[in-house]
Amino acid sequence: MSPNSASPQTLNNNSTKRKTPMFQEIERKFLVAGDYKSEAYESTDIKQGYLCGGANLTVRARVRGDKGYITIKGKRSVNGLSRFEWEKEITRDEAEALLSLAGGGLVEKTRHLVHNTDGHHTWEVDEFHGANEGLVVAEIELSSEDEPFDRPAWLGQEVSEDPRYYNSHLLIHPYNTWK
Repeated sequence: MSPNSASPQTLNNNSTKRKTPMFQEIERKFLVAGDYKSEAYESTDIKQGYLCGGANLTVRARVRGDKGYITIKGKRSVNGLSRFEWEKEITRDEAEALLSLAGGGLVEKTRHLVHNTDGHHTWEVDEFHGANEGLVVAEIELSSEDEPFDRPAWLGQEVSEDPRYYNSHLLIHPYNTWK
């Protein structure tokens, strides 16, 4: 989300072209169990680190392609589907400087964007690298927790409520240590 395009009550989420409550992120997260790459229309490398974090708040710096972002995320709802999110685009150099302060290391991944067959949503499929190599997770942002959406054939088990799949958790307990 970008507050730069905010109206008093809603923001336009550019990845899904849907209206959601201001500063409210609602997403569902799934493992990927099939080929999605042939459907991807864009792929971008991402590296991100956490400047501070805990159960109720995380502050993240991210480099995505040639752009930088700083993001503040609040505590997740009980079911893990929604939370406060504020994100602002910054320069890549500013983001790189902030990443140098991320003491816990970086999460590195390639994000593939895939149009959903319903014509209303975009899947963000993250293929992780480094200590999280082998993990592929798909996320979809929604305008409400119960909003219906099509599930592509390559979609696997839902992990929205499993904190092991949160990016901030993957820094502390990387995927390759789970086995």
